[in-house]
Amino acid sequence: MNEDVKEYMDKYSVELKELYTKLRNIIYDSVSVEVEEKLWAKLPSYYVGDTFVRLIPFKDHINIEALATVQHKEELGGYKITPKGMLQINLNQSIPSDILKQIFSETFLNGN
Repeated sequence: MNEDVKEYMDKYSVELKELYTKLRNIIYDSVSVEVEEKLWAKLPSYYVGDTFVRLIPFKDHINIEALATVQHKEELGGYKITPKGMLQINLNQSIPSDILKQIFSETFLNGN
C-alpha cells in the first residue's frame, strides 16, 4: 500500500480499514493493467491513465467514486447511491464484489 494512503487510513477503525482493504483488492483484481495508488486532495485514489476510482472513507461507511457506477444503479438496489453518483457501502453491508469488479473495469478501461 502507498505510504501516504496507509498513513491516511491509520486514523480509521479496524473495521473500516478491513472494508477499505477488501475494496482496494477488488480494484486491483478488476483490471490486468497497472493501477497507480495515491492520495488526491487527501483522498485515496486509484488511477489507470487519466481515469480514476476513489475510496472515500467516513466513520461508518466508504463512498466509492467511479464513473461507471450510475450505469449499474439497478443492480445495486440495496445500496445507497449519493446525489453525486457515488456508491455508499456501510460497515454492516456485504460487498457486491462481482458488480464492483465490473464497475471498476468499465471505469478504468472505458473511461466511463
